[in-house]
Amino acid sequence: AIGIRWTFSPMVDIARDARWGRMAEGAGEDPYLGSAMAAAYVRGYQGSHLDTPDTMAACAKHFVGYGAAEGGRDYNTTEISEHTLREFYLPPFHAAVNAGTATLMSAFNSLNGVPSSANPFTLTQILRKEWGFKGMVVSDWSSIGELVAHGIAADDATAARRAFLAGVDMDMASSLYHDHLAQLVHSGAVPEANIDESIRRVLRVKLVLGLFEHPYVDEGRAKQAFFLPESLQSARTIAERSFVLLKNIPAAGGKPLLPILKDVKAVAVIGPLADNPSDPEGLSGSTGPKRGVLSFPADLARRLGESNVFRSKGVGILKGSDEEIAAAVATAERADLVILTLGESPEMSGEAASRSNLGLPGRQQELLEAIVNTGKPVVLILFSGRPLTVPWAFEHVPAVLAAWFPGTETGPALARTLFGESNPSGKLVVSWPRSVGQEPLYYNALSTGRPPGKTDLTRPPRDVESKYVSRYIDEQNTPQFPFGYGGSYTTFGYGPTEISRTQLSAADLNLDLSGKAGMRKPLTVEATVSNTGSRAGEELVQLYVRLEGTSTAQPVRGLKGFQRIALAPGETKKVTFNMEPDAFAIWNDRNQFAVEPAKVTVWISPDSASGSDAKLEISP
Repeated sequence: AIGIRWTFSPMVDIARDARWGRMAEGAGEDPYLGSAMAAAYVRGYQGSHLDTPDTMAACAKHFVGYGAAEGGRDYNTTEISEHTLREFYLPPFHAAVNAGTATLMSAFNSLNGVPSSANPFTLTQILRKEWGFKGMVVSDWSSIGELVAHGIAADDATAARRAFLAGVDMDMASSLYHDHLAQLVHSGAVPEANIDESIRRVLRVKLVLGLFEHPYVDEGRAKQAFFLPESLQSARTIAERSFVLLKNIPAAGGKPLLPILKDVKAVAVIGPLADNPSDPEGLSGSTGPKRGVLSFPADLARRLGESNVFRSKGVGILKGSDEEIAAAVATAERADLVILTLGESPEMSGEAASRSNLGLPGRQQELLEAIVNTGKPVVLILFSGRPLTVPWAFEHVPAVLAAWFPGTETGPALARTLFGESNPSGKLVVSWPRSVGQEPLYYNALSTGRPPGKTDLTRPPRDVESKYVSRYIDEQNTPQFPFGYGGSYTTFGYGPTEISRTQLSAADLNLDLSGKAGMRKPLTVEATVSNTGSRAGEELVQLYVRLEGTSTAQPVRGLKGFQRIALAPGETKKVTFNMEPDAFAIWNDRNQFAVEPAKVTVWISPDSASGSDAKLEISP
């Protein structure tokens, strides 16, 4: 509405390490989900015609492998085999290209020794030749200038030449193209034909956006574009669907704390993130009231009455005193229920926000324990851009909700969810670690030659059989919560996974591997899902596959589909997935995307660690 026609989004990097702050920007650790989200972003930004005033050119970033930064430290080195690159890290970018993204952004990181903003293998061989991408590639902020620091260019002119010839069309911020490309052409170091081709790519994007025909925007429309009722409603719905209920068990032998019962009259809201989790310290000056927007405590006061909502900041995000903790305890003791709002500030996740510790920062853990020790019922709301390692909380707090950073409608969305007007249905897009030492942690890992099997990993090894397997001696292998996990105020029951065929031919599958046509005999997988509780709810039903006997090792599970269904209390629905050939295709030992003979296990389940399985075999 204000004239911005190009957005540096979506971020489609696969993120397997919660120490990396930019995990907050993407769709998590799974390539199937990442691909679905990448394509949806592109469709949403670009619409059906880019020359209409309500569209923007998308920019899939960061190409490629940026999310695998060593140690979870931003901008750091990545080492990714070509097999892993193609099977896990490239698919979301390929999906964005297939969806028609106008642009891509090259990444900061080096990839297998070659910086991504000067890598002809990824930028030319894969992107242009294999995928046929016709759009424009822009560098990330000053990443071309940083080629000197990477050590592959002795000077700025060499950096400009290497990035340009590798396939980067536009130099963001470093000015090296502006300063050196003309001379590089005159000297013959850069062919003029390459310049012409990059200019075509840049102009092509401007042309399809209609910038030459319609260079100006309607300023009157721009003034009326923000905080519209329908936009706020959408923001609230999105926030509610993003909440993940991690724990909700009966407190002191009674009912679960959530949703909040009608007999709760007085509530204490304690913690540094209640009023404005998107800007808790007021750093951006954006904490003033906005049209139609209520804070979380204000929405609670509207429901319960101002005199029944007690507010205490407790400690800050990073700082706090004994006196502040004592004051928070005194506030908690006045209430029937305590809602703790703890976690990170937004500045602690995102770019340049890597963390070596994933627990609650500052003195928040002390505040948490002090409030729980009052004996009052406690609901913990975690605000963060990543999963946090808070095992004490998961052991001692009866109700925990991961709220992330919910945006403009945080207050109403949280209040509606806590009071049961909205039933949580969000699912984790990353594995939630027990401790930072488990990172990188992801569900779609490969099996090892010595898998733990049925070894008890909850205690240190006591004999040879329990020691010499792939494990820690001081921590479990499994996450606190698996990928795909998320609770509800109701309960769901899953029937057995049933498959329409138990034998397939690899040759038949490869005939239609492009995905443009289905199998000659469609393969369907289905299961019944029932709402076994007393409330209506939505469930995200997930489809997983494992392949064994293939030329390259495959994940113990891989997501291949998901469906959202709504169920009334007592209602049962049959959920059916139609599986296409690419659900069984792998990058094989010859670096080909193909279906091979394999033994296949299929699950329909509520997350990546449960569900009954069905078997089939793919023959030669």
